[in-house]
Amino acid sequence: MKIFIAGAGGAVGRYLVPQLLAAGHTVVGSATSGSSAQRVAALGAEPVVMDGLNAESVRTAVLSAQPDVVVHQMTALSSMSGMRNFDKVFHTTNRLRTEGTDHLLAAAREAGVRRFIAQSYTGWPNARTGGPVKTETDPLDPSPIASSRKGLAAIQYVERVVPAAEGMVGIVLRYGGFYGPGNALAPGGEMWEQVKAHKIPLIGDAGGVFSFVHTEDAAGAVLAAIERGDAGVYNIVDDEPAAVSVWLPELARIIGAKPPMRVPAWLARPLAGGFVVRMMTQGRGSSNAKARRELGWTPTHPTWREGFAELAPAGPGAG
Repeated sequence: MKIFIAGAGGAVGRYLVPQLLAAGHTVVGSATSGSSAQRVAALGAEPVVMDGLNAESVRTAVLSAQPDVVVHQMTALSSMSGMRNFDKVFHTTNRLRTEGTDHLLAAAREAGVRRFIAQSYTGWPNARTGGPVKTETDPLDPSPIASSRKGLAAIQYVERVVPAAEGMVGIVLRYGGFYGPGNALAPGGEMWEQVKAHKIPLIGDAGGVFSFVHTEDAAGAVLAAIERGDAGVYNIVDDEPAAVSVWLPELARIIGAKPPMRVPAWLARPLAGGFVVRMMTQGRGSSNAKARRELGWTPTHPTWREGFAELAPAGPGAG
């Protein structure tokens, strides 16, 4: 099949393009500039420069490609700093999840696309009540921090319109927290280096639960969704949701950093912001049972434990 990847040069694209080519598919990948188009070409895809927020640019790129499947991987994140102003950091990504999704769906419909796969996110959007691990049928947070309301609304928009798309199978993949080469959570990445420098503390009871996924496994989920699965939303996470009190000290150990300090929530709130404090103390993880069952997807990095250790230059304690 011919696959059009909107945002092919991102963290998932570096794994997705080779996986698709190895599976016998033809790939056209969009980029936002000539330099990023060169990176897409180096992966083996046919590059096309496209502005995801310009309807005519999207229409021209998709109709020219005439794909069987469209994959929406467009985001605009260069840094995870400044999370006190979450919606400001995610402003363009929120637009790509709303306006960009609309442009891609319209172009895909006109091109006769059979399957449409879009990315979403799981973790902080989950409701902070009930058990520590949520499924796709559990509600999202009814009262998000004010600074993240637009971000949650954008996620809800994608998850509403894509599965309901007429004339095609619309699948939304809710990725867990990314780690892997080229990400913030990898050697040289922003979060990895902050843990190494002893700058990320345990906040309060550090009871917030996170679900992670290696970017290679996120790409594998896209490949699975191209080949099977009904319209709907799927959590793409590893097999071990874990509290911050568990995974952050283990990451520090793997890196070879000092154990994280602990600070009370009241002290962290004015420094880190309410969004970060809530995520670190009240967050809920996610189950991958539906993706395993209906997409036939299995993570090659079953848990973050061996995944983090694999990233360390010479094994645990040597980072």
